[in-house]
Amino acid sequence: MTRPAVPGHLAIVMDGNGRWATRRFLPRLAGHRQGLEALRRCVGASLERGIGVLTVFAFSSENWQRPGEEVSGLMELLGVALRKEVPALREQGVQIHFVGDRAGLARAMVEGFEQAELDTADNQRMVLNVCFNYGGRWDMVQAAQRLLASGVDPTEETLAGALSLAHVPDPDLLIRTGGDQRVSNFLLWQLAYTEMVFSETLWPDFDERALDAALLEFGQRERRFGRTAEQARPAPARAA
Repeated sequence: MTRPAVPGHLAIVMDGNGRWATRRFLPRLAGHRQGLEALRRCVGASLERGIGVLTVFAFSSENWQRPGEEVSGLMELLGVALRKEVPALREQGVQIHFVGDRAGLARAMVEGFEQAELDTADNQRMVLNVCFNYGGRWDMVQAAQRLLASGVDPTEETLAGALSLAHVPDPDLLIRTGGDQRVSNFLLWQLAYTEMVFSETLWPDFDERALDAALLEFGQRERRFGRTAEQARPAPARAA
């Protein structure tokens, strides 16, 4: 039996919560609640498979345009998740980072992010990046502004070091659930050589089997990073 490949860094666009709820004649927030359950499963499965970094797109900078009732419900759900999920993640050895623009967020929310990061700072088993109020264009702009403010010339190396995910390597694999095939302003710089798998499964239904299917597809890809296929393949071992 073919074993799924294990990316060092897995990124996920968790799409389809609203459609999952609508198809069941439920309010959209019910889909987001079920999406939190799917995230819990995915974190556990990623730990079991030895994935070192998991980055998830939880709330984009464009999501503020959604109906006010849905946005306020999402904020409440986030507060519940901070209280209930962080202690369990700490016990599992997960180091949490909240990635995104914190300007304008409620002070209580920012303090919750900071406390979660502090409580899990020493964990080494897996890094979980939760991208909240995040956009790839914002990320590049804030990185350029930081360099200009410090008088550092912008180069590929210095800009990469100023991005909000500079603490982890670029993703090896991006999974987007829900059937759409676009990156939606997610990790625009970091996805330059990332393999992408688009799943028809709506995020609340995404489970270990769906994850392994994506990992199997990833394992069949030949990652060349600009080289020829012959250059990318490992050299045959020499006889002793």
